[in-house]
Amino acid sequence: MIGNLHDTWNLTKKMSPSRMLNASGVLSSYHYSRLVGKPKHWAMPFSISIEPTTSCNLRCPECPSGLRSFTRPTGMLKENLFKNTIDQLQSTLSYLVFYFQGEPYLHPQFLDLVGYASSKKIYTATSTNAHYLNDEMAKRTIQSGLDRLIISIDGTTQESYESYRIGGKLDKVIEGTKNIIRWKKELKSLTPFVVFQFLVVKQNEHQIDAVRALAKEIGVDHVALKTAQIYDYENGSDLIPTIDKYSRYKKNEDGKYSIKNELLNHCWKMWHSCVITWDGKVVPCCFDKDAHYVMGDLQNQSFKEIWQSEKYNSFRASLLRSRSEIEMCRNCTEGTKVWAES
Repeated sequence: MIGNLHDTWNLTKKMSPSRMLNASGVLSSYHYSRLVGKPKHWAMPFSISIEPTTSCNLRCPECPSGLRSFTRPTGMLKENLFKNTIDQLQSTLSYLVFYFQGEPYLHPQFLDLVGYASSKKIYTATSTNAHYLNDEMAKRTIQSGLDRLIISIDGTTQESYESYRIGGKLDKVIEGTKNIIRWKKELKSLTPFVVFQFLVVKQNEHQIDAVRALAKEIGVDHVALKTAQIYDYENGSDLIPTIDKYSRYKKNEDGKYSIKNELLNHCWKMWHSCVITWDGKVVPCCFDKDAHYVMGDLQNQSFKEIWQSEKYNSFRASLLRSRSEIEMCRNCTEGTKVWAES
């Protein structure tokens, strides 16, 4: 509880007047657009995700990085591209996620990039499989100013953990987490806020209580239970949990599966956030893993030019008209409980 309060205060104190004004503009733009049925935007995003790398050490079965199945180029984020983007957005950007695909800690300058964003008083977060959090990297993580560290654990025994995190070692995850907690104490730091992310699948759904107990034992601040996205869900999957509240999908009378939530003709993400790939492509959201819907390129356009472009507004208009026309939206769970419980 105390950890949650510290995290909330940490985010709140970084909300400068210009960022609060921008967030208000985002909210009003979104509701106005829904009301009139036409896209209007008079603000900048207050949250973005940026991809340090597409590389990953694991082979998770529902992940393009793990499957090595990208159709787009793979690589590492360049420092100058990152800094230029942050410099453009620093007065309006409140929340920066260093993650899209891949394992962020494989980027050799990852923590330097975090430090640069932190120096601009932007709230920073990342998600990791925790295999690279040795003693030195744990200490540097604390020193970087990272505000939130999401650690994917997905099992409390090696057998259940590796059923999804193929190639992973649970003992490395636990060791890395302990290193982070220890260095937080050593350096008397309230950050990062450490989250155990538990992706609930059939193989680990019986370990929910166990992961909470493990988090408490180690000193993790929070446990988040996440539902799994399945790409080819229509005929079912061995990963779909038997506990209905932790599944994004429902089984129909004909034996086929469908997404639980209704595909509504609006999307909050199109107004408050976006994703930037390692090579500077701006895509609408995290469901566009292969960057099929590129709104612009930061290597030859400014962010504002892309965000307010006719192309982006046309995409927003298509969502307001009919989301079912957009391929990536058909397996989207926006508006339902992507986070089953926390």
